Amino acid sequence: MLSGNIQELTDHLFRQESGKMISVLSRLLGLQNLETAQDIVQDTLLQAMTAWSYNKIPDNPAGWLHRVAKNKAIDYIRREKRFRDITPQYAYLLESEWTLSSTVQQLFLENEISDSQLRMIFACCHPSIQAESQVALTLKTLCGLSTGEISRAFLTTEDTIAKRIYRAKEKIKTENIQLDVPAGNELPARLDAVLKTLYLLFNEGYNSSHPEQLIREDLCHEAMRLCMLLTTQTATAFPRTKALLSLMCFQSSRLGARLDDKGNIILLKYQDRSKWYRPLIQKGFDYLDTSTEPFEISVYQLEAAIASLHAASPSFEATDWKRIHYLYELLYQLQPNPVVAMNKAIAAACAGSKEEAYIEMLQIKGLEGHHLYYASLGEISLELEKKDQAKEYFEKAYQLTHSTTEKQLMLKKMGSC
Repeated sequence: MLSGNIQELTDHLFRQESGKMISVLSRLLGLQNLETAQDIVQDTLLQAMTAWSYNKIPDNPAGWLHRVAKNKAIDYIRREKRFRDITPQYAYLLESEWTLSSTVQQLFLENEISDSQLRMIFACCHPSIQAESQVALTLKTLCGLSTGEISRAFLTTEDTIAKRIYRAKEKIKTENIQLDVPAGNELPARLDAVLKTLYLLFNEGYNSSHPEQLIREDLCHEAMRLCMLLTTQTATAFPRTKALLSLMCFQSSRLGARLDDKGNIILLKYQDRSKWYRPLIQKGFDYLDTSTEPFEISVYQLEAAIASLHAASPSFEATDWKRIHYLYELLYQLQPNPVVAMNKAIAAACAGSKEEAYIEMLQIKGLEGHHLYYASLGEISLELEKKDQAKEYFEKAYQLTHSTTEKQLMLKKMGSC
């Protein structure tokens, strides 16, 4: 049986390394053999869990995984001898024992790993694949999320997500999709799908759907790592790419202040701002500044601008809520969905017009199953001294959330009514 430390380490490494290894192996074996690449990585992780439970954990566990995955790939190529099914770019190199090992070794160098991941991100977001399947496949393949985690991020069932991923893989085979970064006019649209995927991944880490773990910093870090990769490549360093990374920096800076010593939620209003990580906040401002050239307005720039106002304010009360409300109005024009409408109403309440904000919240449709909607209604009702109503909203939020931490907060809120 695995010790807690080994289980924790392998879980972390699966997040951090599986996407890298799958990307390289898919480039080596051809994207049509994606499932084979995934099987090799899965076998590698299982071997690590077995070996490390009996022996000590290696000094460089990531290097150990890469070495085992390389050996398994070489064994597979030797055994199958299906060179015609492999990427034409490498087929002739894999046929010879003289070049087989060196070719595999070369693709596992750091710069080649980054290139492989970039290719994989764009392959997953190919226009032949449906948008909903693009995001699911990227989260599964590159980021190591389970179908359960993806289903909760999309507010749908595991079966639905499994079908989306299956359809995406079938498209890869039937359309013969290759691991290439698009060029010209095709690039911006594909990049938007990539950025949406990373945005969803970061949100799953920042406010996790996991019942026992509200914050999953590994997912936030993975989203930031992939977004950082995009900003370092000339072809993908668009203003909106930098704006998304800016937003992630601002949000990540608050992770250490969102829970108390007992794991209870600390709302933004009561957070100790001295615990906000200033270097990340500065990074957020740096990326936000560079996202203004060449000029464009995206949802990520508006969200990053909103986050920057929180980061710059010395206290909740001193926050420029009117400016935040104005930015949410602009955001709603670009992205008129109920979640943005809810945040716009919350900003209106903080800016002073609580009664109007309450009426605005009640008019929002599409959030009937969203616990944060009822929690926000409860908060505004409580400030309006409508305690009976507030308690009903908090009870509804309690029923809808799966998070133990959020349930505890709702119980506390009910008690305050």
